[in-house]
Amino acid sequence: MSCKQNEPGILARRRIEAEIIKPIYQVLVREVGKARAQAIIGEAIEQAAIDAGREFASREPEGADLQSFIALQYLWEKDDALEVRVIDSDEQRYDYDVTRCRYAEMYHQMGLGEIGHLLSCARDEKFIVGYAPEVELRRTTTIMCGAARCDFRYRVKKKEEKQ
Repeated sequence: MSCKQNEPGILARRRIEAEIIKPIYQVLVREVGKARAQAIIGEAIEQAAIDAGREFASREPEGADLQSFIALQYLWEKDDALEVRVIDSDEQRYDYDVTRCRYAEMYHQMGLGEIGHLLSCARDEKFIVGYAPEVELRRTTTIMCGAARCDFRYRVKKKEEKQ
């Protein structure tokens, strides 16, 4: 059995995290209101995503880049967490659509649909900032927010954008 098979997928990790975050979020809503609670959760999750990206990058012997990021995608897809249709993939870009997202389904089932975008979607852009700052993500639509698909468009920034 390979190491890849032994590693827990991201979906399993997110469920555990959500079980911990849910009661914290409920207390925050009661104490500081929904908007402030969401801002606090969002800030914490985004920083955790940057930190996770840096930690993953530190494990890359050749350095983290778009290609090593693509090689990690199995972690997010593990346990049939995502149905993905790759549109384009080369040295400069990685474009794909997610047509089914079990992360979104899970957060809705757990009663966390109103912050699912904070717990899951907001991590994507911040993870790549920590992992490979020369890569950017553009996304205009998500299943979590009611769309039929999530459109992930990763690009290696042009030299003038990196500065």
